[in-house]
Amino acid sequence: MAAGPEMRASDGDRDKIASVLREHYAQGRLTTEEFDERLEQLYTSKTYGELAVLTSDLPDVDLRRLPETPSRAPERAKASDGKSAQEKGLAAAWSVWATVSGINWMIWLIVGITGDFPYPWPLWVMGPWGVVLLVATISGGLGQDRKR
Repeated sequence: MAAGPEMRASDGDRDKIASVLREHYAQGRLTTEEFDERLEQLYTSKTYGELAVLTSDLPDVDLRRLPETPSRAPERAKASDGKSAQEKGLAAAWSVWATVSGINWMIWLIVGITGDFPYPWPLWVMGPWGVVLLVATISGGLGQDRKR
C-alpha cells in the first residue's frame, strides 16, 4: 500500500527528513534561519504531505530511498568491552576526582615543604565531591534515566 500525503508519518520518517535537511544545510542550500524554521515545522508535522512540503524545493528527496535510521535500542543494549555507558561515566567521574584530588594534595605538600604545613584544605575539595560520587555509584548513576 503506497503512503499517500494524508497518511500519518512516524518518528523514523521525521528523523530521515531531519537528516536530509542537515545534509542540505551542510551543502549550503539552506541558511541557518531556513534550517531552524524547517526543523521546527518538521517536528510538528503529522503527515507525509506536511513532510514533503519541507523538502519540495530541495533536490533528490525520496523518502523510500533514504537509508533507515538505526534503532536506538540496540545501542543502549550493547556496550563495548562489557561496560555500560553509565559505568563508563562513573569510572570517568572517579578518574577526574582522583586526578583533581591528587593535584590539590601535591600543591598542599609543596606549600608545606616550603614552610609550615597548612590546614589540610584539599579535604574540602575532595570530600563533598567524593561523597556525591559515592552516592551516585551506590544508587546506580549520575542522574541518568535508568528506565530507558
